[in-house]
Amino acid sequence: MSRERWWRMAPMAAAGVSLLGALAAGLARFGWPVRVLPSLDVLLHGAFMIPGFLGTLIALERAAALGVLPAYLVPWVSAVGALCLLLGAKGAGLLLLVLGSFGLLALYVHIYRIQPALHTVIMGAGAALLAAGNLLAWRGVPLDRPTAWWAGFLVLTIIGERLELSRLVRPPRLSVRILVVACGLVVLGLALTLVPGRPAPEAAVAGTRVAGLGFILQALWGLRQDAARRTARLPGLTRFMALCLLSGYVWLAVAGALWLTGSGPAGGWARDAALHSLFLGFVMSMIFGHAPVILPVVTGLAVPFQPGFYLHLGLLHASLLVRVTGSLLGIPPAARWGGLLNVAAVLLFLALTARAALSTRQAAAS
Repeated sequence: MSRERWWRMAPMAAAGVSLLGALAAGLARFGWPVRVLPSLDVLLHGAFMIPGFLGTLIALERAAALGVLPAYLVPWVSAVGALCLLLGAKGAGLLLLVLGSFGLLALYVHIYRIQPALHTVIMGAGAALLAAGNLLAWRGVPLDRPTAWWAGFLVLTIIGERLELSRLVRPPRLSVRILVVACGLVVLGLALTLVPGRPAPEAAVAGTRVAGLGFILQALWGLRQDAARRTARLPGLTRFMALCLLSGYVWLAVAGALWLTGSGPAGGWARDAALHSLFLGFVMSMIFGHAPVILPVVTGLAVPFQPGFYLHLGLLHASLLVRVTGSLLGIPPAARWGGLLNVAAVLLFLALTARAALSTRQAAAS
């Protein structure tokens, strides 16, 4: 294994462990009898999943794009922070995640200096939201506040990546301006949650409503301008990716509507529906769609499309519909079973993706 590939694979493995910890913590919070490490704090479910798993992977993707070894220090710092959290070293873990998020922001600054572009600014703003959320968590702020900032990080990162890819079709200037306004609303809304002198719940509701409006505009922009509208008619991986993207935008609109009603900071089942329609419906759909393209770049392993990929996509959306419906209608067993099947969908995604990659490797070896 080459030195650069080792620098890639090690943080990816740590991110995978953080993902498994997040899934186990999520099931434990629902009351399912899962065995977890004695040191695993189930209340850190969101930290394991977002800065630990996704923050590390996004930093790894940016480092791979730059192609210089010093850039890999950023995902390494985040990966070590995620492992510290899993092992119970909360303070050290959160501090390392703070450093990793500022490192990611520095990578975007470096990329912008090489090639200035709006999509880099949007993704850089997302990294700034990640850093802010990590700082809040490290300072001991209740995790419902950092979670909103982490949501903004993921949405701006994904939207920025889709804008980058849309350069080939040159979206109209008006649509780009609308997207900029939408991203600005997300940042403004999150900033409002920290306005001093207002009761915390009131500030949180006002801020998340503004951010929710931004999410809705971003979803509408994606459904209108994303190339997925056209590529959904093509066969194979192209259609699969398009359906992942379009269904993800629908869930982002649902999440925005729930945030707009104030469900984001409301607590209880309404909060579960508002958060997971975004984190699972939007973000995980995007991960499912981009994995066959991103993983070869990061790992060097080809992931050929297989029709079985529709199994984890279908299970994700069906189970999330059950979960969100159960949460909004006050049917805890439905939400609980939906959560269990959400985890099954993610594990099925990991299994089918690994099988596709291994089949290619075995075919090449033979």
